[in-house]
Amino acid sequence: MLVDSHCHLDKLDYQGKHIDVADVINKARQRGVTHMLAVAVELAEFEPLQALVAPFDNVFLSCGIHPLHQNSDQDEAKLLAYCQQDNVVAVGETGLDYFYSPDNKALQQDCFRRHIRVAKALKKPLIVHTRDAREDTLALLVEEGKGEVTGVLHCFTESLEMAKAAIEMGFYISISGIVTFKNAQELREVVKEIPLDRLLVETDSPYLAPVPYRGEQNEPAYTRAVAEFIAQLKGVSTAELAEQTTTNFFNLFRHARPVTSR
Repeated sequence: MLVDSHCHLDKLDYQGKHIDVADVINKARQRGVTHMLAVAVELAEFEPLQALVAPFDNVFLSCGIHPLHQNSDQDEAKLLAYCQQDNVVAVGETGLDYFYSPDNKALQQDCFRRHIRVAKALKKPLIVHTRDAREDTLALLVEEGKGEVTGVLHCFTESLEMAKAAIEMGFYISISGIVTFKNAQELREVVKEIPLDRLLVETDSPYLAPVPYRGEQNEPAYTRAVAEFIAQLKGVSTAELAEQTTTNFFNLFRHARPVTSR
């Protein structure tokens, strides 16, 4: 059993590639991907996403404001209200992105702080996006989290030193299809060093389709390709990697419950 720990089901192609969410879930299940976490990146997108996945008890939800969406609704009270719902297992996607948006660092930091406060208040994990913002990401997690917040650095592409620092704070590291790309040798070396009991796998669908699906729209079924590649990197079987990353997922996202019938 595999879990896609980060996907955007509301952004998949339902006009051509897929019929509906049930079709996506069925394709994933055929590849052994039995659960998935659907992530909202703006507050305005949360309720439509919630309605989209409501019929499926093997799809969990997260709510947040992506660091590249600073022009969207920033209402902390609304974020808190959404995130305290029972079917919302995490806060985010949130974080800092100085690669694509270096000109509004202060806005990003303020938004990130609000998410950390909400996660701490609700005792739910954070889903953190970080790119070219290593020092500030870790500093804000320490300053605002005060050791009371855990979570995951999703779609990780940063250094081994940052991974180790996050792990020491109780965070997990999630690896996407980027690890399969030709130019990702540095990331592959980092993945080799990440303890298996701190690792998650994801697609970040519809983005970043792994080899051999490059050029296609990504989907949760392709979690298996990511897992197979990582298993080979780490010298373990795909079955062992799947079992451990699934255990890790449910250890981190404690409000999520596995659906054994899937």
